[in-house]
Amino acid sequence: MGSIKKARVWVAVGFLLVAIWAAGGCESKLSTMNTFSDYTLGYDTPVDAGLQSQLEQLDGRLRAKYGMTADQTTVGILDLRTLRLAMIHPDREEYAASVAKIGILLAYFQLHAAAATNLDATTRHDLGLMIKASSNEMASQFSHQLGLKEIQQVLNSYHFYDVNHGGGIWVGKHYGRDTERISSPVGGNTHAATVRQLLRFYLLLEQDKLVSPTASKTMREIFASPDIPPDDIKFVKALDGRNVQILRKWGSWESWLHDTAVITGPGRRYILVALTNHSRGDEYLFDLAVAVDDLMIASANGN
Repeated sequence: MGSIKKARVWVAVGFLLVAIWAAGGCESKLSTMNTFSDYTLGYDTPVDAGLQSQLEQLDGRLRAKYGMTADQTTVGILDLRTLRLAMIHPDREEYAASVAKIGILLAYFQLHAAAATNLDATTRHDLGLMIKASSNEMASQFSHQLGLKEIQQVLNSYHFYDVNHGGGIWVGKHYGRDTERISSPVGGNTHAATVRQLLRFYLLLEQDKLVSPTASKTMREIFASPDIPPDDIKFVKALDGRNVQILRKWGSWESWLHDTAVITGPGRRYILVALTNHSRGDEYLFDLAVAVDDLMIASANGN
């Protein structure tokens, strides 16, 4: 073969290799782009070793500070940018207090197909009061309208409750004085939740996978409800002045003190869930939110 032909062959090979490399690169980029939308949080989803170690150390330090035992906290973090996951006691059912009101919100949109695009201003505001201001009156109004069994059927359809894996999100009582009670099969709670299923709820909401993309968007707007002031406690109080947006549902009843949220700020976006059963739970939640946000900031800065 002459030198000119050899040169042409090598040029052709070169172009082919570049094309293959480019296609692979594009495929890799597309794969990366699709990672968040395809991500699922199941019972076999692995945690990130580094973040898990940091969370366990943080939880241990805060429990020691406030005199809490390992039976009095359950915590989970999902970094929505890197999909790093960390959880402590993720499938231990806890009494959920007002956190379970998110189940009523989901059921409302699941059972009212037109609400995603045709929600009247009064209903939107009332749902916002239930979620952002944690109104028991509004929660009871909607749960009576929907029915407790129907609400739980919706939650079960998304596998937010599983008797074989510690329970999950359960709505078995109207909020306020009412005789109708349906206790959760696992823990016997009238309102219940687990860290894993709360993380899943917010993940699916962020992925536009609760009811429909339009319904998910409308539910996020209800969580935000700019016309309703946030309750300045727990995570919101802790992260004040940190330039973050917080979509959250907190809960408090006696010593059951919880907060759950999607937190978004410069260079960071993550889900934080913490359920406590201790009189100093709110102090734990405050310190936890600050420390976790510091971890997310450090991660965003490459530290």
